[in-house]
Amino acid sequence: MKYKEWLNEWLEYYVKPRAKYRTYTNYKHQIDKHISVKLGEFELEELSALELQRFVIGLSNLGLSSNTVNGIINILKNSLRLAVSVGKVSKQYTDLIQRPKTREKPVDCFNMSEQKRIETYVKEKNIPKLYGIIICLYTGLRLGELLSLEWADVDLSKRLIIVSKTCRDSWQNGSYVKIIDTTKTECSERIVVFPKQLVPIFKYMRQHSNSNFVIDGKSKYGAEVRSYQRTFERILKKLNIEHKGFHSLRHTFATRALECGMDVKTLSVTLGHKNPTITLKRYAHSMVEHRSEMMNRIGKLLG
Repeated sequence: MKYKEWLNEWLEYYVKPRAKYRTYTNYKHQIDKHISVKLGEFELEELSALELQRFVIGLSNLGLSSNTVNGIINILKNSLRLAVSVGKVSKQYTDLIQRPKTREKPVDCFNMSEQKRIETYVKEKNIPKLYGIIICLYTGLRLGELLSLEWADVDLSKRLIIVSKTCRDSWQNGSYVKIIDTTKTECSERIVVFPKQLVPIFKYMRQHSNSNFVIDGKSKYGAEVRSYQRTFERILKKLNIEHKGFHSLRHTFATRALECGMDVKTLSVTLGHKNPTITLKRYAHSMVEHRSEMMNRIGKLLG
């Protein structure tokens, strides 16, 4: 049996029924673009350790990120291990694959001056849906989590946000539609405690809301992802702030939280990370301004 034939069966009968739609489409994309092109014509028994390693090295030489290469390796592992389990092949060699070195990309966050300019703009405009930007700056919510948030998920008296879903835009019948989905990972499903300073903001938004969703929009499911991203991009342009993606608000929250002395475990739970090591590795090096201030304090000992 050719590997591409098994990949089609694996996707249809083992991945599609259980995985999130986004995971399924990502797997299919990587299979169609990379795996089937280079390995698809091989018989399953012909996929030796050397052939698999040669393929992985080729991916790295294409300039693909280590995360993308690791994702493709996971597809190889999962599909070929199952092929052995169901008797399609007698042996597989994915455990011998040497993964590329991974380097954590520097996070892109706003400095304190930029953050305050963004906050001032939102407050001066006083448009309810724009306050979602400030909510993300002080809770670390992802954009999909913010835009899928319903009023039933917000407890103002206890200052809690229940994060139980996310959303995405999907191209259907010639236009984008908003799809409500489960959270990114199991750890992403969490309860976020928000600062008391956000309570009046939430109350103002609730008073002016005609939707079940915190961020109102044209859709019955509230604002759409791409529309809100474009709104944020326009704000940065008006403020003459260098373009950064909406996700930078989450990075900014995490950086400010560490600078304010929040312990890594609390921050990790708030962000919905699997463990504190991920949080520390991702954000500890982003505190340039804070480190500079701390070093200047030490320098004062010189007199």
